[in-house]
Amino acid sequence: MGFLRWTGLLVVAVIFLGLATGSGVAQAQDGGRIASISVQGTQRIEAETVKSYLTIAEGDNYDSDRVNRSLKALFNTGLFADVSIRREGTELVVRVVENPIINRIAFEGNRRIKDEQLQTEVQLRPRTVYTRTKAQADVKRVLELYRRSGRFAATVEPKIIQLEQNRVDLVFEISEGQPTFVRRISFVGNQQYDASRLGEVLQTKEERWYRFLSSDDTYDPDRVTYDRELLRRFYLKRGFADFRVASAVAELTPNREGFFLTYTVEEGERYKFGKSLINAALKDLKVEDLQPLVVSEEGDWYNADQVEDIVQKLTDAVGTKGYAFVDIRPQVNRNRETRIVDVTYDIQEGPRVFVERIDIVGNVRTLDKVVRREFRLVEGDAFNSAKLRRSKQRLRDINFFEKVEVTNTPSENAPDRTVIKVEVEEKSTGELTFGVGWSSQVGPMMEAVLRERNLLGRGQDIRLGGMLGLRRSSLDLSFTEPYFLDRDVAAGFDLFAIDRKLQQQSSYNSSSIGGDLRIGYQLTDNMRQDWRYMLKRDEVKGITTLSPYVLEQLGTSVTSSVMQTLTYDRRDSRIEPTEGYYMRGSTEFAGLGGDVHLLRGTIQGGHYWPLAEKVVLSLSGAGTYVYGLSERVRITDRVYAGGDNLRGFASGGVSPRDKNTGDAIGGIWMATGSAQVRFPIGLPEEFGVLGEAFTDFGTVGETDVANVAGVEQSSSMRASVGVGVSWKSPMGPVSIDLGFPIMKETFDKKEMFKFNLGTRF
Repeated sequence: MGFLRWTGLLVVAVIFLGLATGSGVAQAQDGGRIASISVQGTQRIEAETVKSYLTIAEGDNYDSDRVNRSLKALFNTGLFADVSIRREGTELVVRVVENPIINRIAFEGNRRIKDEQLQTEVQLRPRTVYTRTKAQADVKRVLELYRRSGRFAATVEPKIIQLEQNRVDLVFEISEGQPTFVRRISFVGNQQYDASRLGEVLQTKEERWYRFLSSDDTYDPDRVTYDRELLRRFYLKRGFADFRVASAVAELTPNREGFFLTYTVEEGERYKFGKSLINAALKDLKVEDLQPLVVSEEGDWYNADQVEDIVQKLTDAVGTKGYAFVDIRPQVNRNRETRIVDVTYDIQEGPRVFVERIDIVGNVRTLDKVVRREFRLVEGDAFNSAKLRRSKQRLRDINFFEKVEVTNTPSENAPDRTVIKVEVEEKSTGELTFGVGWSSQVGPMMEAVLRERNLLGRGQDIRLGGMLGLRRSSLDLSFTEPYFLDRDVAAGFDLFAIDRKLQQQSSYNSSSIGGDLRIGYQLTDNMRQDWRYMLKRDEVKGITTLSPYVLEQLGTSVTSSVMQTLTYDRRDSRIEPTEGYYMRGSTEFAGLGGDVHLLRGTIQGGHYWPLAEKVVLSLSGAGTYVYGLSERVRITDRVYAGGDNLRGFASGGVSPRDKNTGDAIGGIWMATGSAQVRFPIGLPEEFGVLGEAFTDFGTVGETDVANVAGVEQSSSMRASVGVGVSWKSPMGPVSIDLGFPIMKETFDKKEMFKFNLGTRF
């Protein structure tokens, strides 16, 4: 027992002795003064630069913790691939391996995405320090770019090629892989609209063979997010105020070559508008003056887009009354039992915030002033959210940018200031197109157009076009400056040369050569004024008839004229309108020099109504009167009906005619009209194919000749009915019409089949 006690005491003593010895050794290792610091391995970087990152200096006592912090500091600079620090007596040795400098960056294997686009995506640049971490980050960016274009099978491997003087070439080896298509799109929870109708709403489409010119059938997570918003807008516009997209799930197919998309929606009940009121808290603001702007009617289906439009109109109207700071918020009160939505437009005085500055980023080629002039706000203005939204829409409408993002953030300098940031992504604005086609009026043709819509980044539009056809050839050059003298005035000129073969219509040929100067400006958001001065030389030649009414026109004439046009347009789209109306009136006076003296007046208009989803009814009409000033109107200035403005009749088929030869000699007044219903015919929407049913009607009045005894003419009404198909093809617009005259004169010329392909008239 005594032996065991003494043994335990001895073990305890040894342990304490060891601890004391270890403590002494540790103190000995951390202690001691550092007499000098030497740096080894540097090539481009000065030794003193390395020392500046150390947290320990010459003359300090050695401290392992400070040495560790020095190691971390040197690594964090990104200048070194490897760093080691050791102690040799009283000297501290720092050895570094410098990261190489990038000589150049190259991409190999990329076909779908150009080098220029990849270079803007990666962060590494020539003459910067290469690090593996930065290279891997660039790999992720390139992969993300490919995924956004629907190629999830793409791989990217960075390779470095060692060069002298510690330089490297960085090569990204890319295997693009096959595109990852969307194999199927499904919807869960939809009761009011079937899957095919909702599929038309989405920008993402299912894979089909005919979508080879589009990337909409490849999977893009950003596009799926956008599609969720499209679905929400679709339902809210149709009265489903409780609608929401519960989830949008993308699943890889078992072979990992495609995706299944599933949207789970909660439609909710459909609501109607109830009472729409205005609550104005601003002094001297009369509600009755604003009430006509609230166009939603009680009993109509609720429409969130219409509510937003009303907010913008109210904001503009209140702003014109001198209230610079206004905040209009629609208070939506939903009654789920009656399915009625009451909307109160609460007009309050907004915070007094001014625009400090407008920052523009992303415009590489487009000048800043081209972006700024589309803004309804400038630095120093009172901030207005409605004007900001309108500015964003105007930037999108000029069609120079792929993406437009406009945001505002509080200023760091003052609480009553805001900074507007405009982020754009430019798109190609140059066009070089070639086309072939055939038209009932022109026959076979070839056309080439060279156009730049954003010349030198200044927003100017220049176009050079030429067409060679069997019965018509032309060459034209046009230039437009949309902001002449930095004002909201569009100015430009046109030069043209046109040769027409009118043998089938009137047994003669004609040519025109000339040009014009034009200027136009907006009077209001919906009203525009345009002016034009034109000088041209017309020649009638190649006469192959004995008609005295045509023979007397042989020769040349010079027209010097000025024209004004006033347009009032309330259509929702000028290209493919679905609702709204427009009116246009123009007058032309010829006689400012030249040998043609006349007055011409033209009025036209149209109205559009949506009858059902993508079904549009349109009514349109036009009238023209030409009056010769102390002279007869020449055959080239008279009016003719038929062809495009009166289907079912040949071009110039409705016109006064020579009784003996049947040649059309034209009238001095004309009136035409059309009623048409345009509708889908069941093909996918991206085909751009629509059907139409129409009835056209019109007449041409008396001619202006010396002896009307030999003329067949009648101002009786002509009419036709028919059907047609239009297609927005890659080669240009295509239209096929079958028209059947139901009211006509015996001397009119019919043309039941009309076909246009690949050009514009």
